[in-house]
Amino acid sequence: MNEFTSGFWSWYITIITVLSLAGVALFLASQRTRRLAPGEKAEEMAHKWDGDLVELNNPLPSWWVKLFWITLIFSAVYLVLYPGLGSFKGVLGWTSWGQYDTEMTEAKAKYDPIFNKFLGQPVEQIAADPEAREMGQRLFLTYCAQCHGSDAHGAKGFPNLTDKDWLYGGDGGTIQASIANGRAGMMPQLAEALGGAEGVKQVANYVLSLSGSPHDARLAAAGKEKFMLCAACHMPDGTGNQTIGAPNLTDKTWLYGGSEASIIETISKGRNGQMPAQLQALGEAKVHLLAAYVYGLGGGMPKPAAPEAAAPAAEQAPAAPMTQ
Repeated sequence: MNEFTSGFWSWYITIITVLSLAGVALFLASQRTRRLAPGEKAEEMAHKWDGDLVELNNPLPSWWVKLFWITLIFSAVYLVLYPGLGSFKGVLGWTSWGQYDTEMTEAKAKYDPIFNKFLGQPVEQIAADPEAREMGQRLFLTYCAQCHGSDAHGAKGFPNLTDKDWLYGGDGGTIQASIANGRAGMMPQLAEALGGAEGVKQVANYVLSLSGSPHDARLAAAGKEKFMLCAACHMPDGTGNQTIGAPNLTDKTWLYGGSEASIIETISKGRNGQMPAQLQALGEAKVHLLAAYVYGLGGGMPKPAAPEAAAPAAEQAPAAPMTQ
């Protein structure tokens, strides 16, 4: 009711509600009639349907009447205890925000110690902890799967978190910064700057050539010089710039699609990607666990080297010390 600038509407709602309950009670009371004596027949009303279907003046069933009265009494008690009559807050002073705050306070007291015990550990270390990974997975499915998918493989416009391709970097600290502070990626519209549709098509084919994808060599050659306009972000060799989140164009990983048509659309119309900041909503401890889980999905974690085949005993050389 705080949006009302006048107390009139509060009284209006209160009066309408009270009169409605009183009217229902009066109507219910007016329908009470005496019970039929044994052997007495109900009177036939002057209403007939289909020739032989008639209405009798039988009294309402007592169980129905009692149930209706219980409903009315419950409604009156509820409106006294809880908000419902205009701006009247109820005797209990209950509010949905108050209940939410109470539940959140109880949840924090119960669960924060569980999350906080991982705060002092590096992301890379937490990623190898089975308990932490299980907790991180539940957080991911709750807060991240809507965009990145339950398997973290992403979708068009939403990065795959299980590969080695990172727009801003795949180390633990960078992943945590992405989750905590969010990211805003912007690719400007370049159709006009590149000379129209033909120039865009030439650059698109040059971009395809950078990753060895099928392309028109003649158009790619013409687009190489025009690509210098893009080099400010994607670098002259097309390898991208993680400092600003500019994608590497030399691999075959595409956020919006790697076909000629998709690349032309990207260059012509631009792209705007937004990763929302989660620190305020989730808190530092949950963000830390989420970063460790994403890091451990495979994109950040270094994969162990495949064991080499053992040489025959007679040919084995002395073991060399391991180096990093």
